[in-house]
Amino acid sequence: MVTIGMYYEVLEGKESFFEEKFNAVLDTLNKGFEGHRASHLYRRVGDAGSYAIISEWDTQDAFTVFMKSDAFRAVADWGKAQILRGRPKHHVYKTE
Repeated sequence: MVTIGMYYEVLEGKESFFEEKFNAVLDTLNKGFEGHRASHLYRRVGDAGSYAIISEWDTQDAFTVFMKSDAFRAVADWGKAQILRGRPKHHVYKTE
């Protein structure tokens, strides 16, 4: 199993849009995106625009397939253009 941390900084006032889009992507993942186990959205206390998505996958390859999918690309392009205040950061946490 692999855990992925995805960290996002959202423009002020755009938090609800980001959360709605996360829920839409999560719905897609939960409908059977191969290798996805679970994803959760967290917001930093004291900085309402700072988010972490913690996502569990069977393998890093399964996550990579998702990252290269048209669905993710569309969300990422939308986020860059209208929602994010900086480049997102992703970190892979492998478990043995």
